[in-house]
Amino acid sequence: MHRLWKNRAKRIAITGGLEAAHLVAALRLMRNARGRGAIFTLHHVRPHEPHAFEPNRHLEITPEFLDVALTRLAHDGYRFVALDEIPALLSGPAGDQPFAAFTLDDGYRNNLVHAYPIFEKHEAPFTVFVTKGLTERTHTIWWETLAAILRKAEQVRFDFGAGEETITLGTLADQHAAFSRFAAHVHRTDEASTVAKIDALARHREVDPAELVDDLVMGAAELNLLDASPLASIGAHTVSHRALARLPESQAREDMALSADHVEAITGKRPEAFAFPYGTPEAATYREAKIAAELGFKVAVTTRPGIMRPDLPGGTAYLPRLSLNGFYQRPRYVSALASGIPLKLMGR
Repeated sequence: MHRLWKNRAKRIAITGGLEAAHLVAALRLMRNARGRGAIFTLHHVRPHEPHAFEPNRHLEITPEFLDVALTRLAHDGYRFVALDEIPALLSGPAGDQPFAAFTLDDGYRNNLVHAYPIFEKHEAPFTVFVTKGLTERTHTIWWETLAAILRKAEQVRFDFGAGEETITLGTLADQHAAFSRFAAHVHRTDEASTVAKIDALARHREVDPAELVDDLVMGAAELNLLDASPLASIGAHTVSHRALARLPESQAREDMALSADHVEAITGKRPEAFAFPYGTPEAATYREAKIAAELGFKVAVTTRPGIMRPDLPGGTAYLPRLSLNGFYQRPRYVSALASGIPLKLMGR
């Protein structure tokens, strides 16, 4: 119960901050906080199918919200640019108009089915970052698998390192607590082996992790369809979707390089953009930014919140993004987020 209420309290605080920032922005105060523009990150774009237990709700927005978000940004004076334009936009003189770029991580099929028509309607360029192991169906998506297990089972048995134990899932609070515990275990142990154990648990519970990937993620043919659009570009997102900072440098480099090879094999073009899996400061450090630059990526993006400025630490190989988050699907929150005011108020 503690975890559930803590998450709710956090969302209430963020909502309050966005409301306050919206009011400040509406008064045309702190306009310098927005910098030169922003990169937005998305994952799923699809009609919402409500479940009582939605631990990944933050990773999806509806097509309708994407439409109003782009409408709102255009109304606020933003011009939509391709991700590969950002190095020049940051190195050159500041323009009169802020820019917005759009990125979608993991290569979900709904990016083609639901997001693409919205971007086309608004003539907005976008980049989809694909993971070789998901495209080729050799890896799984542990957070989707885990949600399916915990939504279905009344209890599960798992070894977190001190012997197998029983986790009760009788209440919504139990489910959220269990998800948080599994996620923490993924990030503090060998990720590949822990994900393999979660997959084994899923199969024991009649959840097929491979089928989930097949249902959710585009294959090469669909990526080719997307790449044919002048608005779309395909970026690299590793082979395994593991936290690169926790891998030996040689292994991290190989994972990044092979994902670039994968995109080139599909599109015929070497990708110049890369997204760090998870993208947090713990999962992606300046070491990985240096590797990305050495591998020839002109742009590499994190999930650290931030707006675009010429003097960003790490340069264009370690860019921040703003999340279009499923918990905050209101047009005024898009304006508030893009304004940079919430970050300014937090001292970032």
